[in-house]
Amino acid sequence: MQPAYSLAQEAAEVVCAFYARHESALPGDEQARLLVPGAASVRAMVDAAFWASLRREEGRPPLISLAFVPPDRAGQPLMFEKSLPLEPAALARLAPAVERPGIHLGVWHEGHELRVWGATRTLPELCFVIEVVEPGLLVLKYRRAMELTKFGNMAVMRADHLRVIDERSAYQPGCASPLASMFAAMLDLDAPPEVKDAGSAMLQLAVSMRLHGRGGALLVVPTASHAWRESIVQPVSYAVSPPFARLADLLKLPMTERGRAGGRDGVAKLIDTVAGLTAVDGAAVINEQHEVLAFGAKITRREGHRAVEEVLVVEPVIDDIPSLIPPVQLGGTRHLSAAQFVHDQRDAIALVASQDGRFTVFAYSSGKEKVLAHRIETLLF
Repeated sequence: MQPAYSLAQEAAEVVCAFYARHESALPGDEQARLLVPGAASVRAMVDAAFWASLRREEGRPPLISLAFVPPDRAGQPLMFEKSLPLEPAALARLAPAVERPGIHLGVWHEGHELRVWGATRTLPELCFVIEVVEPGLLVLKYRRAMELTKFGNMAVMRADHLRVIDERSAYQPGCASPLASMFAAMLDLDAPPEVKDAGSAMLQLAVSMRLHGRGGALLVVPTASHAWRESIVQPVSYAVSPPFARLADLLKLPMTERGRAGGRDGVAKLIDTVAGLTAVDGAAVINEQHEVLAFGAKITRREGHRAVEEVLVVEPVIDDIPSLIPPVQLGGTRHLSAAQFVHDQRDAIALVASQDGRFTVFAYSSGKEKVLAHRIETLLF
C-alpha cells in the first residue's frame, strides 16, 4: 500500500475553500450541489493521481484526467461493466486508452468508497477535475461554462510544492484592456459574459501558442492606432494587407451563430492558425479586434525612448512576491524585445511562449510606472 501523499490534505482544503467561495455560482438544484467534492474525496483522488503519475505503462508515464462526476451527469459516457478501484496501478493501466485531451475518467461513490466507473468527454459546469500533466505534476481544475473550452485552474501541485491560483489577479488595477479580459476569462467566475468572451479568445491563443512548442511572440496593439509600427523594423517581412479578419468576423457573432458561420474554419481552427504564425522568427501582430496585421516582425526600440532596464515579475498565485529583474533574466532575445515593445507602446501587450512551456504576458502598469511580466503558465496547464 502506498503512503499518503503529503500534499493531499492541503489540496483538499484548497478545493473545499474554492467551492465555498463560489457557492453562489453553483446551480440551485440539490443534485448539482452533490457534485461538490468533500475533503475525503479530494484527498483520495489526489493521492491516487499522484502515485499513478510516478508509474510507467510500457515505459511511458500515465497522462490522465480524473473527474468527480456520476455517470448520469456525464452525457453519454463509456461505462465499465464493473467499476475499478481508485488505485494507482489501475489508473496507470488505463492511461493509454484515455490520454488524449478531453477524455476524463469518471470517479464517484460506490458504497463507502470511490471507484472509477468509466470515461466521458462531457462534464457539468464547475465539475472538479484532477489532471496528471507529467510525473509528479498535478493540476486541480474545474469545468468552466460550456462555451469556454479551457478549464479553470485552482492550484498546481509539483512534488512537494502546491501553488494556489490567486483569483484576485483578475482585478489588478491598471491592466491593459486585452489583459484584463484575459484574466477575467481565466479567473473570474462572475465577470460579464461579454468580457469573458473577449478574454476567452486571447486565452485560447495563449494555450495554442504554448502547445506548438516552438516558442513565439504575439503583440496585441490598439485597433485605431498605427503607432506600433514605430517599434517594428521596416519593411516587415510578412505584412498582411488587408488585415486578415476572418477570426475577428466570427468573434463578433453571437456564440450560437459562430459554428454555422464558421463552417470548416471555425474559431478553434482559426485560433490555431493565428497562433501558428508566432512560430515564425519575429513576432506576430494582431489588433484588439483579433485582426492579423503582420508576422515575422522584428522589434526595435522606438526612436527617442530609452532601453528597458528592468521589469516587475508577478505570478497569479497566492503569496507571490513580485521581483524586479533585468528582462534578459526571463529568457533570451524574444523576452527582451517584447519587454522593450511594451515599454515603448504602453497601450499594447505582448504574449511570449518559451520552448520549455513557460509563458509570459508583458503589459505596462501606469500605476507602478514599470513593465509588468505576468508569468501565467500555471493558468495554462
